[in-house]
Amino acid sequence: MPDDSGQNKEQKNKDFGVGIPVATRGFFLKGASHLDWGMKNRLSKIFNPATGKALMLAFDHGYIMGPTSGIERMDLSIPPLMPHVDCLMCTRGALRSCVPPETDKPTVLRCSTGATIFRDLSNEVIGVAIEDAISLNAAAITTQVCIGAEYEKATLANLSQLINEGYKYGIPTLGVTAVGKEMARDARYLGLACRVIAELGAHFVKTYYCEPGFDEVVAGCPVPVVIAGGKKLPEAEALEMAYKAIDQGAVGVDMGRNIFNAENPVAMVQAVRKVVHEGEKPGKAYDFYRTLMAGAK
Repeated sequence: MPDDSGQNKEQKNKDFGVGIPVATRGFFLKGASHLDWGMKNRLSKIFNPATGKALMLAFDHGYIMGPTSGIERMDLSIPPLMPHVDCLMCTRGALRSCVPPETDKPTVLRCSTGATIFRDLSNEVIGVAIEDAISLNAAAITTQVCIGAEYEKATLANLSQLINEGYKYGIPTLGVTAVGKEMARDARYLGLACRVIAELGAHFVKTYYCEPGFDEVVAGCPVPVVIAGGKKLPEAEALEMAYKAIDQGAVGVDMGRNIFNAENPVAMVQAVRKVVHEGEKPGKAYDFYRTLMAGAK
C-alpha cells in the first residue's frame, strides 16, 4: 500500500471553514442581483461600488449633430476631463480616433444610427455589431427609445436587439429616453418611458430630470436611473439639477454640454463629481467650481 503519511499531514493543514456558512451576497445596484457575473463586473466598472453612483461623460452628440460646440476637437477637449469621470459615453468612431487606448475608463458605446438633425431622429437602426462592441471592450451598449414618436416600434426593436445580443456576452444595455419636441418632459411621460425600457430588459436607464414627480419616476423604474444633462445651463443651475436628481433617487449623471461647454470644463466636471459622489450641496459645489476656476486663472 502507498505511504499516506504525507497526505495525512497535508490534510491536517487545510482549513475548510466548517461551520461558517457561505455568504449569499446581493449586488449594490437595484435590479441587478440576478445578473450573470460578467454583467455585474461591467456594471461595477461604470458605477462606483463605494458610492453606488456614476458620473458619466457624454460626448456622442456628433453622430446626429456634427461638430458640436465644445467638442469640435474631441482629441483636445475630452482627455483633460477623463480623470474626473467614471465612464465615457461615445461612438466607436470617437473612441478609436480621439480617446487614448491607455485609459482605464469604461465605455458605454452608442450603437444606433440612421438619422441626423435634418431628419426624424426616431428613425434609427442598430449600426454597431456586437462583435465590434466586444473588440472595443465596451462596458455597456446603448440606443435611444422614442416613446410616442412615429418610429416608436423601430426604436423599441433596436433596444431589444441590443439587449438580446448583449446577454450572449455579458454586456449590459443602457436605454435612453429620447423626448421629441411634441412630448412633455413631465413625470407621467418619463415614468412611462423609463418603465417600458426597464421592462424590455435594459439594465439601466438614462432620462431627464423633471419637476415635480422625479422621485416617482425613479421609484417606478426597477433598474438604476441616471439623468441626462440636456441643454446647456448656467453652471450653478446645472449643479442644482444634478443635486436634486441624486437627492430624489438617481444613481448617476450623464452630462455632456453642461461640462464641456462650461467656462472651465475641468473645474465643472470636478464640481459635478462632488455632487454625485459626495452629496455636496449645489451652493458649495458652485463655490468649489469658482475656486478651481480662479486657481486656474
